[in-house]
Amino acid sequence: MDVNHYAKILWEYHLMQHKIEEADCIIVLGSMDTRVAVKGAELYLKGLAPVIVFSGGLGRLTKGVWDKPEGEVFADIAKDIGVPGDKIIIESESTNTGENIIYTKEKLFERKLIPEKIIAVHKPYMERRTYASISKLWPEVKVMVTSPDLTYKEYCKDPPEGLTGDEIINIIVGDLDRIRKYPEKGYQIYQEIPPEVLSAFEKLVELGYTKYLVR
Repeated sequence: MDVNHYAKILWEYHLMQHKIEEADCIIVLGSMDTRVAVKGAELYLKGLAPVIVFSGGLGRLTKGVWDKPEGEVFADIAKDIGVPGDKIIIESESTNTGENIIYTKEKLFERKLIPEKIIAVHKPYMERRTYASISKLWPEVKVMVTSPDLTYKEYCKDPPEGLTGDEIINIIVGDLDRIRKYPEKGYQIYQEIPPEVLSAFEKLVELGYTKYLVR
């Protein structure tokens, strides 16, 4: 089987297919992929929430590449699209998904904003991990997760600057490994992994896609 066949199985598993409805807050988790900022801004401009948070410092892929934290870069993109600055909250210290959630929660609580329902926006292959992480670290909120509307093929054809198709497969494999192992560490809720997804993961590991496995 082609490597992309196995990677696409993981990609589809990572997508949550949530129906997005109005919420108290939109939370956009930072990364190198600026399309995530655009997606978050579009949701705000559709009137799906009264406030939007852009969360992210300099993470694994942006440290040494960007000269501004991910949250600030994303907020600038949103303002350019038309999101009012006074409706934006920036969290610019986090370096991983767990910190994105914890620090964002603190920022909102400082402003006496206690959401009951949130929309979380991330990369397509980070939907499930985002859902599992928020469900564990912020269980009192109902979370809907979404991402830029891109297929696996489209994403690999037009990856974020600096990433290759092989790097994306490594990242997807690493994220599946975290879904397997992070619940026992207390980082995420348990997510069932269907046999065909686990088999595709194991095949990609055998083929050498091990760069971002949990150490």
